[in-house]
Amino acid sequence: MIEVQGKGGQIQFDGQYVTITRKGFLARSIVGKGEKRLHISQIASVQWKPAGAIVEGFIQFGIPGGVERRSKAGNQTQQARGDENSVLFTKKQMPAFEELRKVLDAAIAQHHAPQLPTGVQSPSTADELTKLAQLVQQGLLTQAEFVQQKARLLGLQ
Repeated sequence: MIEVQGKGGQIQFDGQYVTITRKGFLARSIVGKGEKRLHISQIASVQWKPAGAIVEGFIQFGIPGGVERRSKAGNQTQQARGDENSVLFTKKQMPAFEELRKVLDAAIAQHHAPQLPTGVQSPSTADELTKLAQLVQQGLLTQAEFVQQKARLLGLQ
């Protein structure tokens, strides 16, 4: 589990759910106290603005059907401050948020990667080489093309 503390909010990621928790006066006055959970499948994008020496950064989660507003230059952090899917952070807090972002990007990519149907196996290297040899025998592939594809399959290229 990854847990990071930002300004006015905390984010936890357990591998399946992103939980944004807000407590205290600052949270109540800007977004509202409470907790929001997003399953990794609900997250369509992760918007990132790094923190500067005097400007806060933020991480923002885009969800399908959500209202994503484009801000004028210099106004992004102010817009993110009031967004329930965003958490602001300082330059000192940024390394922890960068690690969270890296883990989330990998989890989102893995979740959205094409999956083979259950019970379907990808062909083995031996099967692929046999098919290539048959294509050479049928005259559909030259010997040079066979050697090139064989090297690719064996990871030599």
